Amino acid sequence: MDNKLIYLDNAATSFPKPQKVIDWMVETYTRLGVSPGRGSYDLAMEAAELVWQTRQKLARFFGAPDPDRVIFTANATDALNLAIQGLVAPGDHVVATRLEHNSVLRPLFHLAQQSGIKYDLVGFNEYGHIEPGEVAKTIRPNTRLVICSHASNVLGTVQPVSDIARVCAERGVPLLIDTAQSAGHVPVDMGKWNVSAVAFTGHKALLGPSGIGGLVLSPQLEIKSTRFGGTGIDSRNLMHTQTFPDRLEAGTLNLLGVFGLSAGLDYLVNESLERGHQKEMAMIKRLYAGLSSISRVVIHSPMPAEHDVPVLTCTVRGLAAEDVGAILDGDYGIAVRTGLHCAPLVHADLGTDTNGAVRFSPGRFNTNEDIDRALEAMEAIGKMHPNLI
Repeated sequence: MDNKLIYLDNAATSFPKPQKVIDWMVETYTRLGVSPGRGSYDLAMEAAELVWQTRQKLARFFGAPDPDRVIFTANATDALNLAIQGLVAPGDHVVATRLEHNSVLRPLFHLAQQSGIKYDLVGFNEYGHIEPGEVAKTIRPNTRLVICSHASNVLGTVQPVSDIARVCAERGVPLLIDTAQSAGHVPVDMGKWNVSAVAFTGHKALLGPSGIGGLVLSPQLEIKSTRFGGTGIDSRNLMHTQTFPDRLEAGTLNLLGVFGLSAGLDYLVNESLERGHQKEMAMIKRLYAGLSSISRVVIHSPMPAEHDVPVLTCTVRGLAAEDVGAILDGDYGIAVRTGLHCAPLVHADLGTDTNGAVRFSPGRFNTNEDIDRALEAMEAIGKMHPNLI
């Protein structure tokens, strides 16, 4: 075995980042690392202009009509909290799914405990999909919000968001989608799909740094402020401004993160999102085919489809997931994610909630050789006696 790390945990965070992204981010921050929107001097104005340009890029990327409705946050979890707490009030009902990450499940649980909201979770079918008809059945007269993960971080399946959005629109309920696993892999078009809000993170397939994400809103969606503070405008007024994006942004932005996100978006456009996704899905299909031939490996993800994302979850009969991950890391230099992946209800439905599962998620910088090395390692692990571990 050589000393090269084979990184197959891109669903957690993409690594490595493109050198072009790192270089532009650092160079720009070195030159313009001042506080945007807080001064009238040239450097502050130039920094503010780059922030605005990044909002415009994100609006185009997500098919949103108004860059002012692009809100910067720390990550997708932060964006989801901002949306849920800004849209839901005591007495409201929310519909979400059993595919959701804890970034949705925990805010809903908290609001149910603290303010008495109600929520229902729609299950997924044998193909890992949410059926729009099941969402329709679950919506009540007091349903204020429907939330759906665009792509499952456990199964890799992409949900029929446009069909779910149609169901929501017919009933006058806004749809919020979590694109943490999809943005940067597959197109997201909130205008075409009639989606009301999109939460995203920058550090996964958008190829930016950690600590930056956002919430993109439809101009028709009314959302209240839940954070208050300095915005750089209307400073005499103790009431937080209600103009966008400042209504939902308080305090100084993560400027380095915004620059990195901007560079990541440029990289995706220049290098072709579609071409990168095709390569990733070819690798996940290669992995699926290889793991299918190992007798003790149980694959829990459905057979990958072209429109899915490059995520595959499996277990090895007789071995705990953390042991499989430790062997892959220690003996073969392969980094994967093990456990419940912050999506406990998916694992409960799959029957993997006791020992967890092993998740492989290749990225655009992996190769077929990486996949073949992972398959060789898994074949060797499959031959190990449980008592020897």
